[in-house]
Amino acid sequence: MGLGDIVAILLTGLVVGALGRLAVPGRDPMPLWLTILIGIVGSIVGGIIAVSLGFGLGGVFVVSVLAATLIVIAYRRIVQKRTVTGPGSRL
Repeated sequence: MGLGDIVAILLTGLVVGALGRLAVPGRDPMPLWLTILIGIVGSIVGGIIAVSLGFGLGGVFVVSVLAATLIVIAYRRIVQKRTVTGPGSRL
């Protein structure tokens, strides 16, 4: 694994994590490194699920973003102790 591979993983994590954050309403004071980490975990989980279901590359991306979105929701509920919708989500 070279430097190019690591940069590609980080950029993919950033894109998937950012899309996962955009799918959840309200402000989210999450640092950039956590967005990348959530994106990487979402990509791994989504990739495993999509490949096991026989999806192609586009399906892997969609399921990865969905997994990252669910991780953002879990982070907001468990760590930040905020709701996903309603007045508590707009903090």
